[in-house]
Amino acid sequence: MTQQDEYFSVQLGLTINVESLAKDESIPNEHDFQSEIPPLFRIASECSNLEDNADRLFASFNKNETQALMDYLAAQNSKINLLLSYVLSQQDDPAHRFTTLTFGASNLSFTSSEPYHIGDNVRVKLFLDYPAAAIYCYAEVIESLASNDKFIVKLRYTRLLEDDRDLLIRAALYSQQKLLRQRAQQRQLNNNDE
Repeated sequence: MTQQDEYFSVQLGLTINVESLAKDESIPNEHDFQSEIPPLFRIASECSNLEDNADRLFASFNKNETQALMDYLAAQNSKINLLLSYVLSQQDDPAHRFTTLTFGASNLSFTSSEPYHIGDNVRVKLFLDYPAAAIYCYAEVIESLASNDKFIVKLRYTRLLEDDRDLLIRAALYSQQKLLRQRAQQRQLNNNDE
């Protein structure tokens, strides 16, 4: 197994599906994995990449000249993201649903009422709010710690498209920026109250 890059993780509750592989099932090779990814997950990833490219393009425009167009396109993008989020939510299987404690571009953690065994392989679906996307991947259980009547399980991705890793990086950065903005606003409110 190759050494995987480490990326920072953020604390955020994302909806995920985790499905243990059957004893006779193994992680597919890279080619088979790419063929196995459900079409809806590919579309979501591609839409997110297109949105990112459009954002970079608009950043180079003069804001005064294009503000109305940018506002219109942002509204259309919001509509598409709402529809995409709804369609992706249909891929969420309640029988395998969990909520992350942390996530990043190299691993994630969640709580489970059932133990997982270190070294076990699982199939994972991650549902991102921003950017609106869903990620299909495989992971290995690297930790399973008892905590009260639950287990804290940590997974490391073993099959993940690079474009999806980029999506996870963007989602983690967005979450961090949002948290920093909230903290700054809270400090400002506290300063105004004094």
